[in-house]
Amino acid sequence: MEFSQLRIFQAVAEEGSITRAAERLHRVPSNLSTRLKQLEDQLGVELFLRERQRLQLSPAGKVLLDYTAKLFALHDEAHAAVQGGQPAGDFVLGTMYSTAAIHLPGLLARYHRTYPAVNLQVQSAPSGELLEGLLTGRLDAALVDGPLQLAGLDGVPLCDEKLVLISEADHPPVRSALDVQGRSVFTFRQGCSYRMRLEAWFAHDHAAMGRAMEIESYQGMLACVIAGSGVALMSESMLASLPGRESVAVHPLAEPFASATTWLMWRKGMLGANLNAWIEVQQAVYAVSSLANDCGEGACSRSAAQQS
Repeated sequence: MEFSQLRIFQAVAEEGSITRAAERLHRVPSNLSTRLKQLEDQLGVELFLRERQRLQLSPAGKVLLDYTAKLFALHDEAHAAVQGGQPAGDFVLGTMYSTAAIHLPGLLARYHRTYPAVNLQVQSAPSGELLEGLLTGRLDAALVDGPLQLAGLDGVPLCDEKLVLISEADHPPVRSALDVQGRSVFTFRQGCSYRMRLEAWFAHDHAAMGRAMEIESYQGMLACVIAGSGVALMSESMLASLPGRESVAVHPLAEPFASATTWLMWRKGMLGANLNAWIEVQQAVYAVSSLANDCGEGACSRSAAQQS
């Protein structure tokens, strides 16, 4: 097995398509097909099954994908070790959409300036998909809605977010979910933690949530709400960044739905030089509070980082 073969295998596994993997790796599909066939011949197993025009991992492929992530992590760790433990190589960070828009720019700029040898890649997705990426090894770390107590993960808080419900400008005050029951809700696709919080808010007040209209951007959500088509939930910081925010009514929520904490999470035992460097940058950009957490062993005992 060669690392080049494993990178091809990982790309095809994540994309579910040789064509899309080839585009991602800037190679021709026939080359990827040949290298995958060589890898399967070397291992003596089939790594993929074709189902509904999409390549699905075989049982053996799932095992290899887990080991592939570990091998790449060890490769990067070894690379950093021989360079004196300095951060270097690939570092794949996942993030929620709102975090990417509001909190990530400053962190990215400082990280790039301080550690130019690191090839930092950012992938945005709902929290559920980010957690799956962590557990499968596709992501080295992820900024997700927390706190989390999942087996196999460690983490530190990044910042607190205040959550608000928005409606068309002339909507009466919203004191509970009953005041907007049955109305359409604009949200991200399944797996979005804010969507789950909104569903829990309706359930808590024994109110019927209207149809969930999936939108892939906060700008799109805001436009639909301004038009009077429904309501949406987002962080106050996200809303403050959007043009047109003055054209909606903002309704505060009661606890426990009024706030959320964004966490940086990673797999236990995978705290390498690149991730340590990110944590140092994160804590330099955000003031460190005295709040401690007990989500697990290791780095979860670090103090929380609150928004400065």
